[in-house]
Amino acid sequence: MVLVPGGTFRMGSDKHYPEETPVHRVTVASFFIDRTPVTNSAFRKFVNATRYITFAEQKPDPKDYPGALPQMLKAGSLVFTPPKHPVDLKDWRQWWNFKFGADWRRPYGPRSSISGLDDHPVVHVAYRDALLLKAGDVLFRIDPVPYEAQVRALAAQLKFQETRLAQKEELQKTGSGRAFDVEQRQAEVQELKAKLDGAQWNLDKSCASAG
Repeated sequence: MVLVPGGTFRMGSDKHYPEETPVHRVTVASFFIDRTPVTNSAFRKFVNATRYITFAEQKPDPKDYPGALPQMLKAGSLVFTPPKHPVDLKDWRQWWNFKFGADWRRPYGPRSSISGLDDHPVVHVAYRDALLLKAGDVLFRIDPVPYEAQVRALAAQLKFQETRLAQKEELQKTGSGRAFDVEQRQAEVQELKAKLDGAQWNLDKSCASAG
C-alpha cells in the first residue's frame, strides 16, 4: 500500500447533476490505498472463502422499490454503453444501461464472462457491499519494525538536539553565545519534531481497521 498525503480540494460541480452542487472545499486526511485496484482474481478468492453474494447478484426486494414493475425486479447492474453519437451529458442514462444478470462474473450481462481477465479490476461491486465490514475489522497490516526503528532514531536525535539547544540558550544568557546559534538549533529541533510526528503517524497506520 502507499500513503496518499492529505489536502484540501474543491468538491462537486455547479454545471452537472443537482446532487453535486454546490462546489465546496473539503479537507481529506492522509490515507493508505492499494497500489492497484482489486482484481477479478483477488475478488474470486474472497468469494470462494466467504461465499459472499454481491448486491448485483441479489434479487431486489419489492419493499425497497415501491411501485416498480414486477418484471423489473431481477438481479442486475448498470453497464457502461458508450453512445455512437453526441448525447446530453447531463443525462447519465445516455451511456449507462441496466442489464439483467450483469455482475462481477458477467460484467456485460449473462453472455459475457471474465475469462482471461484475472488481472483486470473487478466491477459491479457496490458501495453497499463494502459497508458489510464491521467496525474494528483489520483491513491490513504492515510490518511495523522499520517504522519503530525510525521513531526511535528520530527520538534520540531530537533529545540530543534539545540538549544542545539548552546549552546554546544558557551560553547566550551569560553573554558567551550568539543568537544565531540559538535560532539555528531551534530550527533543527522543530524540523526533527515534524519528522518524528510523521514517523509516529506512519507507525500508528501500520495496522488499519475499519471505522
